Amino acid sequence: MLCTSSIWNTDGGDDVNAPGSPVDGSSVAQRLGLDGVDAVMEIGFDTDVDATLRAAVIEAVGELLEEDSDEIVEAVLLWCREEDGDLVDLLLDARDPLADGGTVWLLTPKAGRDGHIDPVTIEESAALAGLQSTKTLNVSPDWVASRMVVARR
Repeated sequence: MLCTSSIWNTDGGDDVNAPGSPVDGSSVAQRLGLDGVDAVMEIGFDTDVDATLRAAVIEAVGELLEEDSDEIVEAVLLWCREEDGDLVDLLLDARDPLADGGTVWLLTPKAGRDGHIDPVTIEESAALAGLQSTKTLNVSPDWVASRMVVARR
């Protein structure tokens, strides 16, 4: 199972970043629940990430920890594309540094974009990694975010 995305539904809120609308990064950072979060790790950064969204997250949390950090974090931003490798392994890597009650935000390219991952693949991979997807958000013109938490047993 590889890492990519498709069209996701929003959480029922307004389409802040619907095609053709301006990107409101600060609003998206709030919708991701990152205001007041002390430690956020970023995995999968590359030149194709949404710079406006990333800047808004950095503004909200101060800085993003690199994936090789040993710190326990409240949230992980996992930028993932189809060509990045096995999605289960990537999700397990994102789960490792999470504090109890922490959140993984899986950011994937939208349908029709290079690197898109099928939603069924995402759901299956999350389950195999012991995570449960709780909602998805349209976070930028090219990216969607899927919120994942550790599944209850």
